[in-house]
Amino acid sequence: MSDYKKYNNTKLAISIAKAVVSFLLILIFVASGWSLKYFEIVNKIHPNEYLQFLGFVFSLGIISSILFFPLNFYSSFLLEHKYKLSNQTFLKWCWENIKGMLIGIPIAIPILLFFFYSLKNFENLWWLPFAIFLFLISVVLARIIPTFILPLFYKITPIEDEALREKIKILAADVNLKIENVYKFDMSKNTKKANAAFTGIGKSKRILLGDTLLDSYTQDEIETVLAHEFGHYKKKHIQKNILLGTIFSFLTLFIISSLYSFSLSYFGFSLITEIAALPILLLWSMLVSIITSPISSYISRKYEYEADDYAVTSTLKPAAFISTLNKLTDQNLGDKEPHPLVEWFFYSHPSIKKRIDAIHKVCVQKNINFSLNENKIVGESL
Repeated sequence: MSDYKKYNNTKLAISIAKAVVSFLLILIFVASGWSLKYFEIVNKIHPNEYLQFLGFVFSLGIISSILFFPLNFYSSFLLEHKYKLSNQTFLKWCWENIKGMLIGIPIAIPILLFFFYSLKNFENLWWLPFAIFLFLISVVLARIIPTFILPLFYKITPIEDEALREKIKILAADVNLKIENVYKFDMSKNTKKANAAFTGIGKSKRILLGDTLLDSYTQDEIETVLAHEFGHYKKKHIQKNILLGTIFSFLTLFIISSLYSFSLSYFGFSLITEIAALPILLLWSMLVSIITSPISSYISRKYEYEADDYAVTSTLKPAAFISTLNKLTDQNLGDKEPHPLVEWFFYSHPSIKKRIDAIHKVCVQKNINFSLNENKIVGESL
């Protein structure tokens, strides 16, 4: 078995194991009555219900982090080093995780408090104001992540290559997108993997290129990567994702709320506001995600094909784009041909083989010629 197969199969096995074990532990925790007993301990700490709720959630979060630390350490540190993908020392790995926690907790607290407020004040309709609140939070985060949160993790600076910057601005102009500057971030401080992203909304929109991408790829290859990202903008995938994400959020919260209320009595609870009963919500969330995950993954893969189409037709450089896809897959140790079931359920991007096949079809349909030999694909616009 090749390294990329072993790497991806191991990551997948750990992910599935964590999900299954988490579900079983939560189920046992609630069904055995331990949840009630644990809440009785938390209840004695402070009389305020909101503080009791936060104490219940965060203390269980700490316990969960301790239980799953060995798996998380292996999958995100040891495994990455085993396959020579990580540049982190153990201390840097710890610090990055601590930073994530320190930033995540202030964001999580108002979300959790509003959730509990909705539960107490809107009863069985709690899901509606909470879904609206989540939508507003997602908009705020989309605005502040590129400009305030990402710089806490990476050094972000304007790229110095003037020729590349001008190419990118031309691409942006083709989709009627005004880009003030293009930025690079020091991705190499953590990993040998490469990536690029188009993030933010409104004035916080940013084009971000990993230094690992800038150092290892030609200008034509980088151009096609960014054309792909601009393809998402051109095809209005950002707006569609916001709309679909909002619909999914409202629908799934409604379904989870209904299942939660229906199942309370089976676990010995009578009120939806009982803090000890809230882990049942997690159980239903995990089960509902089994249905929603492949749907959202399918939509995401569809958008990726459309963005690939745009990247090829806008740059007329299929060879460079295919070269980039192959190099990125090799550099990131991606699985080129995952099992169809694994791809269908877990993959937000089509496999590299399917993407290249689709690019070939686009070239044929739009009269963009390419030739295939043993080692590479050479493209030329007709």
